[in-house]
Amino acid sequence: MAKLPRPQAPARFHAMFPDLADWLESPWTGPPPFLAGQVFRVEESVRDDRHVIRAELPGLDPDNDIEVTVDGRILTIRAERRRQDNGPYRSEFRYGSLTRAVRLPARVDAAEVTARYDKGVLEVTVPVPEVKHEGTRIPVENADATPGQPPDQAGDQPRHRNRSRAARASQE
Repeated sequence: MAKLPRPQAPARFHAMFPDLADWLESPWTGPPPFLAGQVFRVEESVRDDRHVIRAELPGLDPDNDIEVTVDGRILTIRAERRRQDNGPYRSEFRYGSLTRAVRLPARVDAAEVTARYDKGVLEVTVPVPEVKHEGTRIPVENADATPGQPPDQAGDQPRHRNRSRAARASQE
């Protein structure tokens, strides 16, 4: 049986997605270029009134390759992985600059942020500020109540669920 030629992507597809088209037509089945972008994974959690951001950054020197900055509500992690030698013919490792920005729940003082690198994981802890409720609560009157009549006698059904706390307190 004769071997059929592999179909080629249309020229328009090549023009729109050159990296993807080349990957689809290549014999090597490594990760596609659109998945092998320069990113690293992070996870966020809240532990003991602190916002914790953990980033996977294996094989880096925290003194020379990692930088953490805070600007208002944005925490930015920059890392750079350098190629040590010309190395192997084929590599799935990612080299170059990596950056992730994380939006924090509130503005923080950079002096209160701590970062620690252990076994390939960078852990940044940020204090969670106490939430301050601003403004004054305004009571809402029940429009169904007849003037001069207590609100829970205005109709057949009790209306106490619709009255504000202030209105109920003044009736009691």
